Amino acid sequence: MAMQQCEQVLYIATSTATDAEMALRIDRHRAQRPAHWRTWEGYADLDKVLRQQVAPGEGVVIECITTLLANLLFDASGGEDPETLDFDALEGVLQTQIDALIVACQQLPGPVFIVTNELGMSITPENRLARHFIDISGRVNQTLAKAAEEVWLVVSGIGVKIKCA
Repeated sequence: MAMQQCEQVLYIATSTATDAEMALRIDRHRAQRPAHWRTWEGYADLDKVLRQQVAPGEGVVIECITTLLANLLFDASGGEDPETLDFDALEGVLQTQIDALIVACQQLPGPVFIVTNELGMSITPENRLARHFIDISGRVNQTLAKAAEEVWLVVSGIGVKIKCA
């Protein structure tokens, strides 16, 4: 079922307004969404959100996984110095959230579209936090792609299907 066939859509926005510029971005993004879409804003425990918020026949758009991961990583790390972080343990916390999200998505009767960023197509950053974040995001994207029926890569507004059902 394509999103166009859904009368109702739940849009899950994972960004948070951490400053005035980000608040403006979020406001602009809200204004661009179709009027009939419902919005839920947050990034933690999305499996529970899906089970509690999605109406029968409703489609779901989750945007964006990398923003969700950044928020969860910050929460799980407690804002500690990145040089002291145990990234393996932190990744386990994030992966638990993603695994639960996948199960919840698979239980929904309607379509779920998950937007993420491919961060591994750039240079390797010089700082430890960015390197680990890129690696964690890549592994999460692989997990999501493996569970998905279809995967699309969108570059410059042009979509290329890279996995078929």
